Amino acid sequence: MTSVRGTTVDIPTADGVADAYVAHAADGSARPGVLLYMDAFGIRPHLKSMADRLAEAGYTVLVPNVFYRHGRTPVVELPEFIDPAARPEIWGKVGPLVMSVTPDLAKRDAAAYLQWLAESPLVTDGPVALTGYCMGARLSLITAGTYPDRVAAAAGFHGGQLATEEPDSPHSVVANITAEVYFGHADNDPSLPPEQIERLEDALTVAGVRHRCEVYPGAHHGYTQADTSSYNKEAAERHWEALLDLLQRTF
Repeated sequence: MTSVRGTTVDIPTADGVADAYVAHAADGSARPGVLLYMDAFGIRPHLKSMADRLAEAGYTVLVPNVFYRHGRTPVVELPEFIDPAARPEIWGKVGPLVMSVTPDLAKRDAAAYLQWLAESPLVTDGPVALTGYCMGARLSLITAGTYPDRVAAAAGFHGGQLATEEPDSPHSVVANITAEVYFGHADNDPSLPPEQIERLEDALTVAGVRHRCEVYPGAHHGYTQADTSSYNKEAAERHWEALLDLLQRTF
C-alpha cells in the first residue's frame, strides 16, 4: 500500500475558485489521476478517507467542492453522524445546493477539474478515471460524455436522476462516451426508479459503451457513506471491489 498525504488546493474555474481535497503519494510521485465527485453532504472526514483509500491503492485523487459557488468547505455544517430522517432540516439546507449544480455548470466545472489533473505533477500523463456518489454519480456520467478524450473509466454509485425524460438528462451524453463505465445502483432508490435504470442501460447498450450496471440488493441510497444512516457495509465493500477492478483494468 502507498503511504499517502492529503492536501487542500484551490482550482480556478470559469465562475470562481473551487477548493478541493487531494490525496496523493506521500513521496510526491506521479500516479494515475482519479476525479472523485462528492455526494450531497460534501467534503468531510469520511469522504477524505475514501479518497485516501484510493490513493493508497496507487492513485492521485482530486475531490472538488462542487458547491464552491456557495462557499468554501464546509458549505453546510453537519453532525458527525448524518441521519436526515432524524434531522429533516439537513435536506432543507443541502437540497437547494444539489439542485444548483445544473448540467451546464457541471460541464463547465469539469473542464477546470480535468485541467488541474492534466497540469498537476502529482498525476501521470493521459486520461483519468471518475467515480461519483449520490449526485456525484450524475456528475461522473456528464463528465465522461462531455470530455471523452480525457476519461478512461467512469463509475457511479447510488446515483439519482441519471436517466430522466428531460432533454438535458445526464444519460443524454452517453453516445459520446469512450470510457469503460460501471454503475452500482441502490435497491429501491426513489431517486432512480426502475424505468430510469432501464433507460440508462438501454442508452449505454445502444451507444456501444463498455459497461456494467448492477443493482445492490438491500442497499439504500447512500450505502457507501459510513457516516450516514444509509450505510451498508457489505454493499460498500462490494463497491470497492468493483471500483478498484475497473481502475486496474483501465490504467
